[in-house]
Amino acid sequence: RLFNMGIKCLSLFFIDEVAHYRQYDEEGNEILGDFGVMFEKEYIDVLNEKIRLDVSPYIDYLKSIDVKDTHKGYFSIDKKTNRVVNSVEKKGVCDDMPAYELILKNKERLLSFEEPTRFIFSHSALREGWDNPNVFQICTLKQSNSEINKRQEVGRGMRLCVNKNGERIDSSITGVKVHDINVLTVIASDSYKSFAGGLQKEIRDTLYNRPTKATKEYFEGKVIKLADGTTHEITKEESWAIQFYLISNHYVDMAGNVLDAYRNDQEKNTLAPMPLGFEAYAEGVHKLVQGIFDEKELESYVEKANKSTVDDNELNENFAKKEFQELWNKINHKYAYTISFNSEELIQKAIRSIDENLYVTRLVYVRTTGAQGADTTDFGDGRTKTETLNNKSSSNATYDLIGKICQGTTLTRKTVVKILQGIRSDVFAMFKTNPEEFIAKATRLINEQKATMIVESITYNITEEEPYSSDIFTADKGKINWDRAVKADKHITPFVIVDSDVERNFANDMELSEGEVCVYAKLPRTFKIPTPIGDYSPDWAIAFYEGSVKYVYFVCETKGSMSTLEIGNVASEHRGVETAKLQCAQKLFAMLDNGNVRYGVANSYQALLDLMNK
Repeated sequence: RLFNMGIKCLSLFFIDEVAHYRQYDEEGNEILGDFGVMFEKEYIDVLNEKIRLDVSPYIDYLKSIDVKDTHKGYFSIDKKTNRVVNSVEKKGVCDDMPAYELILKNKERLLSFEEPTRFIFSHSALREGWDNPNVFQICTLKQSNSEINKRQEVGRGMRLCVNKNGERIDSSITGVKVHDINVLTVIASDSYKSFAGGLQKEIRDTLYNRPTKATKEYFEGKVIKLADGTTHEITKEESWAIQFYLISNHYVDMAGNVLDAYRNDQEKNTLAPMPLGFEAYAEGVHKLVQGIFDEKELESYVEKANKSTVDDNELNENFAKKEFQELWNKINHKYAYTISFNSEELIQKAIRSIDENLYVTRLVYVRTTGAQGADTTDFGDGRTKTETLNNKSSSNATYDLIGKICQGTTLTRKTVVKILQGIRSDVFAMFKTNPEEFIAKATRLINEQKATMIVESITYNITEEEPYSSDIFTADKGKINWDRAVKADKHITPFVIVDSDVERNFANDMELSEGEVCVYAKLPRTFKIPTPIGDYSPDWAIAFYEGSVKYVYFVCETKGSMSTLEIGNVASEHRGVETAKLQCAQKLFAMLDNGNVRYGVANSYQALLDLMNK
């Protein structure tokens, strides 16, 4: 439909790792990653189906494009290795200069039908400021919890498109329903659901509060900047004069709607002079008028929803306190573990668990539709429809079942093969129904059985690796929103950055404690304890005043849903992998400094005190 209107349709993929789209062979030559291979195979399948069913100029256009030319990737390059990397530098260093020139600079070429590129793969949100009005589909092949990144990604499709003649498809084009054409489709992960709802509400609220007409009521009381640099509040009488000026020059109609004559004169810089006595008001008045129809005004409002970040959160004098340095020196090591267990026993337990507990859901997709109504505040009810996704028998997508489970369980291929060979045939058949879910659940069930077997035999040793730098405590400054910051006096930085209400309450209670907590630190996620079922990061390192509690040095995990606070009794609440990680941590800290560093799990500060004094 867009092709027949002379509008080129672009699609944008955001991926989690560059290697999924581009890799290198042993000689250093570029080759397609698994996403690139899947794309080309699936694209050819769909194209062949359309060619079989349809004959039209659009089909002729598609047939003229080689599949390898219809997609390109934009990624930055590591100058040392001359290979693409995940990060995108601000200056836009690109691995493929023709692709860089096409995507980021030569927008006119990209929008022409002579250019075959229609699908773009990128790792980032193209932070250099890339936007293209003809992005109609955005597919997020990654998980993202960053609202700012989502704004950047969705923003790449929030533009009114243009046709091959460079004409903007807006309300000025006669015979065209703008909202039927300018539709952005986001194929999104679950993490987008709440974000999309919030963004839609935010835009609705902004449109509701945003003026739509240049009436005398709109101008009255507004403060404008005068030619001499001073400010002035427009009076009721002056608002009448301003409205008369706009009506008499045919810039607005009697209802206050801004007319094309105003836009045309503004673009040509030929706006009629303000009436006598109002010359100094000209710039301020025209800014108010332009704010009614200029889409940048809306963008500026939307951007204000990005919460400001904590920029100044450097280490303070608490970090240098003797009490904290002694605690930090006790725990600041890199560790290695040793375990032993019977492989055959693990295999049999894993087979039994998978047979009894593994199930997968049929793939479905949910299509949510909504449109802005005649009333700008009406976005409809967001109707949804859930449909079963029937996999095409011709699909060429392949999965490394054994390799993925090996990667997720850190078991050998031989062990994984024995487990898969041992499960019932009807259970194994579920792999075809939903491969990703089968791999994820089989991995989890194996890890749960593995976890129950390793805790008794695990031992830890301190390695000779360099300990953690103090920089890990300030690595995220400038990236943290204020709503996650708690002002603190006893913490090693001025603000504690929390991840939950439980952590917020825990920090506040430590701040209010008198004669107990001397100094504490929220441990960053980069402080890791290795375990056979994945790395684990405890939450807090706390130094108490000697004599106030039983143990001076404590490492704590805050769990909000636990009914019991003793590691040895948490199996009912945190089964399998989670419990095993906590038990591994308990063994590690019991080994440190002859048990002078204690470790525990609590859901409140008072619960921690109760646990410590048992």
